[in-house]
Amino acid sequence: MSILKNIKIALLMGGPGSEREVSIASGNAVLKALQSLGLDAVPVDVTSTEINLPEGTGLCFNVIHGTFGEDGQLQKILDEKRVPYTGARAESSRIAFDKNLAKQAFLKAGVPTPKSEIIDCTNGLVLPSFPAPFVVKPPCEGSSVGIEIVKTQEQAEAAIAKASTHSKDLLIEEYISGVELTVPVIDGVAYPIVHIIPPEGVYDMATKYPWLSGKTTGSEYICPADLDLETTMAIQAAAVAAHKSLNLEVYSRVDIMLDSENRPYVLEANTIPGMTETSLLPKSATAGGLPFPELCRKIAELSLNA
Repeated sequence: MSILKNIKIALLMGGPGSEREVSIASGNAVLKALQSLGLDAVPVDVTSTEINLPEGTGLCFNVIHGTFGEDGQLQKILDEKRVPYTGARAESSRIAFDKNLAKQAFLKAGVPTPKSEIIDCTNGLVLPSFPAPFVVKPPCEGSSVGIEIVKTQEQAEAAIAKASTHSKDLLIEEYISGVELTVPVIDGVAYPIVHIIPPEGVYDMATKYPWLSGKTTGSEYICPADLDLETTMAIQAAAVAAHKSLNLEVYSRVDIMLDSENRPYVLEANTIPGMTETSLLPKSATAGGLPFPELCRKIAELSLNA
């Protein structure tokens, strides 16, 4: 019998951040999956940083993406309430969500990752020490929010100025031209690789979630990715190494670029990835023999034992 059988599960979705609509889609999908297993799951639409849980909640299933849900704030509140929750704990969530801190962890652990530096634009615009092409990333935004790709040096100032409206300390990362991949890691095990093919080569909010902007087509996905065994193993090993370097509990989804010489470069680890039935983590899990309802059950059970 599942340890979840007599537990009330509060499905936390929405949140106060910019990814609210995506989170609600994830939440409704997970709610349906858990209820299909006969579990006592109830929706909780979180609209602020106040959390009001149903009486008798024994587990919070957190699908609040980005700010508040993924950065350790929610986890800290639930720790104080002594209520178990799914996924990474407060401290590992905080570090993984902050791209600057995550980059330091990758480098310390020897995880393959693009060359980078942090610039501080508090007192005015600052350019990195290395030339374009590079990527400008606000450190604490999810789902590609605020990210600017600089192909030529002439684009640098405008891109950095735009990104600095999100944060004054920016991660500048060497631009890796190649294949975009993502790899779920569940309980320390890498699942099948997803190959992401964005239209016009840009993987952003609009191509991830075309329904948010009224578009009819978005990115294409191939899972498992069509790669040779040696390359597949190298990519999955990099994903697991990234997951471990951040001390992540339960599960994550690690984004990786593969260059023209089949070298993987870890970009980041997502601790609350999309959980609609067509999201990338569920796609990979299904390809790995774990249907969506069982994926949700596994995350919940692992989290209770974390």
